[in-house]
Amino acid sequence: MGNPVGSFIWYELMTGDADAAAAFYGSVVGWKIGANVMPDAGMDYRMIERIDGGGAGCGYSGGVLALTDEMIGGGAKPGWLGYIHVPDVDAEVAAIVAEGGGVHMPATTMEGVGRMAMVTDPLGGAFYLMTPQPPEDDPDATSDVFTVDKPQTIRWNELVTPNDDAAVAFYTKHFGWTQEGAMPMGELGDYRFIQNEGVGIGAVMKKADFMPVAGWAYYIGVDDIDRALAAVKDGGGKAMGDPQQIPGGEYTVHAFDPQGAYFGLVGPKAG
Repeated sequence: MGNPVGSFIWYELMTGDADAAAAFYGSVVGWKIGANVMPDAGMDYRMIERIDGGGAGCGYSGGVLALTDEMIGGGAKPGWLGYIHVPDVDAEVAAIVAEGGGVHMPATTMEGVGRMAMVTDPLGGAFYLMTPQPPEDDPDATSDVFTVDKPQTIRWNELVTPNDDAAVAFYTKHFGWTQEGAMPMGELGDYRFIQNEGVGIGAVMKKADFMPVAGWAYYIGVDDIDRALAAVKDGGGKAMGDPQQIPGGEYTVHAFDPQGAYFGLVGPKAG
């Protein structure tokens, strides 16, 4: 695959109501979430399509997994998860477990998609490992579900963790990331920027008591932060404060969707 090792190559929304999620994110982000593409596998899985006129690369921003009663009974909750590209899923699972991480879904191969496993870092942050299977006619296919500047893609990956030093050490060791630069936040400590192959992909910070969620949060690019935030509220979501300006002039805000999945938005003020 054309993406560097350590890249985020897919994002997945787990939700208790895929139809409601399609309506909500369609309004907020502009995505189109289609029909179930895996009925023969006994699951409800839908693709998140970008409809911004781009369509470069895969033309998707991720997928939606409808949680079954059995999954919910086993502890699954609505939320967003990222997939990190690794050359050998099984070897990486073993290395993570050896360091105190956990396995939520054992390594599994899905024909035409690749091999994957859901794990947690030693501090509890959940994510997927994936060795993708590129199309036969395009062995160098590149995922573009993450960009640094485009709407309707994930633009920032943020880890809130009980121990930022340990988290930085873990992820830089396992995925080849670097940690260069930080933004001081007073009593909250430093907001520490992380890079993959020289590209800024996100940040790591220590969790404060008032923060509602620990683990990975993903910021979705929007065309207008005020329009998107109004759509969150109109659609039954819950905004976590007002948009805050970030270096470069754009704005971010956190929110919960109506089913309880936590996410961020990033974009300009169009007005």
